[in-house]
Amino acid sequence: MAPAEDPAPDPAVDPRVHRTRQDVLRAALGILTTEGWDAVTHARLAAHAGYSKVTIYKHWPTRTDLLRDALGQLADIPHHAPTGDLRADLIGEMRAFRDGIRDHGLDRAMAVLGEQARHQADVAAVRDQLVSGGDRIVRELLATRLSGTELLAGTRMLSGAMFYSALMYGHVPDDDIIVTTVDILLRGTAAPA
Repeated sequence: MAPAEDPAPDPAVDPRVHRTRQDVLRAALGILTTEGWDAVTHARLAAHAGYSKVTIYKHWPTRTDLLRDALGQLADIPHHAPTGDLRADLIGEMRAFRDGIRDHGLDRAMAVLGEQARHQADVAAVRDQLVSGGDRIVRELLATRLSGTELLAGTRMLSGAMFYSALMYGHVPDDDIIVTTVDILLRGTAAPA
């Protein structure tokens, strides 16, 4: 399981080093989403990714460093590019969100991250950064109609509909559910006649 695209390598970094880092981070995210937080260890990654423990320790001296960078890859999941049509843009962003859940295990990663963030401040900071970045486009779109607590609630309603479907029902919402969810929210935010 990989992010949609690997970030462009730093020209000052040897391409082999960049490839190694990406391989290990993909493996770490895969282990995290399939086996859980405790399974992501330097030894397990070395066996799974095919690199030595020394190499992994060289890039990530602590398990927290490793998990932070692996989870940071979730920030690279593509978003919908806004077009100016609020309804179409919200539907497009919810479809991109669905694809992130389906194709990258975003729901499982965030569930594990949320649990660990309850007890570790550094993990909570990673969660907060990912949530803020992940919700950014929806927040910006809804800010054309909502503000304050209503903006917060609307953003959480859309995100919640996606995560709840995946985590509680075991499948991502189809297009009909996405469109209906967006339409219900927009009806509730329409200016009074």
